[in-house]
Amino acid sequence: MSSPGSRVATYFRRARLIDELRLSLRSPSSSRPPPPPDDPVVAFYAIGAAPTAASALAFFRAIPTPAPLPLFHALASRLANPASLPDLHSLLASFPLPPPPLLRLRLLAAAGDHPAALASVPAAPHRLADAHNLVIRLHAGAGNHAAAVDAFGAMVREGALPNTRTYTIVLHHLAAAGFVDQALEVFRLLPSLRTPRTTRQYNVLAEALSSAGRFDRLRWLVREMVAVDGIMPGRQMWAAIAAMREAGHTEGTEDFVEELSPSPYAVGDSEGEGDSEEEAEDGDTDQCGANKETQQLKPWLHPRELARALEGWHPEDVAELEAAGIVWTPRLVSKLLSIFRKATTAWKFFCWVACRPGSGFRHDLHTVARMIGILARAGKVELAERLLAKVHTDGILLPFVTVRRIINFYGLSKKANAAVRVFREADSICGPVSRPNLALLCSSLLWTMLKCHRAHYATELLEEMVATRGVVPDQQTISGMMEHLAGAGNLKGVHRLFGLVRQCELRPDGHMYVMLIRAYCKGEHVALAVRLFDEMRGAGITPDSPTVALLVKTLWWEGKLQEAALVLERCEEMVAACGGRGLPAACLGHMWTASAADLNKVYGIYSGCFRQQPDAENLMANQAIG
Repeated sequence: MSSPGSRVATYFRRARLIDELRLSLRSPSSSRPPPPPDDPVVAFYAIGAAPTAASALAFFRAIPTPAPLPLFHALASRLANPASLPDLHSLLASFPLPPPPLLRLRLLAAAGDHPAALASVPAAPHRLADAHNLVIRLHAGAGNHAAAVDAFGAMVREGALPNTRTYTIVLHHLAAAGFVDQALEVFRLLPSLRTPRTTRQYNVLAEALSSAGRFDRLRWLVREMVAVDGIMPGRQMWAAIAAMREAGHTEGTEDFVEELSPSPYAVGDSEGEGDSEEEAEDGDTDQCGANKETQQLKPWLHPRELARALEGWHPEDVAELEAAGIVWTPRLVSKLLSIFRKATTAWKFFCWVACRPGSGFRHDLHTVARMIGILARAGKVELAERLLAKVHTDGILLPFVTVRRIINFYGLSKKANAAVRVFREADSICGPVSRPNLALLCSSLLWTMLKCHRAHYATELLEEMVATRGVVPDQQTISGMMEHLAGAGNLKGVHRLFGLVRQCELRPDGHMYVMLIRAYCKGEHVALAVRLFDEMRGAGITPDSPTVALLVKTLWWEGKLQEAALVLERCEEMVAACGGRGLPAACLGHMWTASAADLNKVYGIYSGCFRQQPDAENLMANQAIG
């Protein structure tokens, strides 16, 4: 067993072996695969770094049997392309354990075997968001636009919450079909859906706007990327910025001039991994880093493996790291910071990398924002506030999303007072906050107060925001607060919030009605539940079947058989009016994240691009979505 201090040395030894295998696999004079290493970790990454699927397969076959299961997964990922489809089918059949359905679906979809991929889609009630995403992408990639829209609609109707990858697929589909303005409209809705906007989404839109010469919209996109989302540009965004500058549109691009110049040396992430969906889906990293003419490979560097080796931050680790001569960039430092499991290790690395003599590295707003978030999540309030004060003294404005993350992270670390201070000082941290963004900050602060068991203060804070700042909270925020209060048995607080909804003239969505009906049923106020059921029906919103079952069961328990029969009769009328499809499995809307109205907007934009004259069945689907 190796000592903790030798983990970094082990990492660099493996890195050298992987580099040797990468060179050997690319050597034109070698007709046979290199001998397999004894270390399965080296073999795993060597398969991923092979130049072609055929060379990866030859290398795998040279490994003594039985090969570890992770090597099967690594090879399957390399064979997931149309040219290697027969080899992929053969490999899947030889897995020591049957691959999970979602993995099989992902591999077959990447390989272009659409019939087999669709046949492996899990059953609807148990379908995960990623399964829906793959189905949407399959149909969109095949040019089956109506089927892609239907798959998105089915995802929402089944109660699955669209995530970052869902909207990336939708944006790419719209942009590729020429609907750039509609893609931008969906992109603008993502903050209200509480969905992080990612590097890949910016790349998709930047490429489309640059190709169309829409540099005014591209300039707005660059501002959003820097000031709001704090995202590092990907390759397509760099290319779009360069094209915009060449066309004479240089305003707002001055900060990118230095990075547009090619660097003589760069360290890449071979797997494109990161701590979040944003980084995990960013495909900008170079897996091989090879110059095909000279076979000069960039040194193999895997941030996740390196960060795990550094977790203890022993003196031996630091010495090995200094001797390695890594060229540190803000992107690489941000990746490592996000991977460290301990905030103390992240802080030590953050200080070390900036203090190395002659390194030339300086922290930027990306690395500082990442470090502040890590400290806030760990509850290190003093250090986080010291960094915020330093940034303010230097006259640097952090991205808006950083403020939201800090407030949310203080909720996880139960630091309510620190979250309130950040909220009050938001303008000095990120600049003037627009009214829509202020509503998002209010939502984050209210969620944090509830996580810190300050429900009464959260309610007072909400009323203060409405009265003094004119901030109207969105439905998903109030639904989240209602659900928290209902779970604590505070029906008086729930009723108070529902009164605020009427005061703000908000129209409750299906999720809010359902949550209230369930709360009143469990709180033995079934008469109020029936009243809300009638109000919901009058608003044209169909309740979901589990809520109706709970309402009817509660009425039976209280001996109100006639009222229960009347509820069932009214449900049958609603089902008949909707074409006999039955009650939905879930109502639209999710607490704290997506309201029915916003989901309906996205669906309307998406379906409107590919259905100019929807038929009766599709109109019924639209009504179900709404």
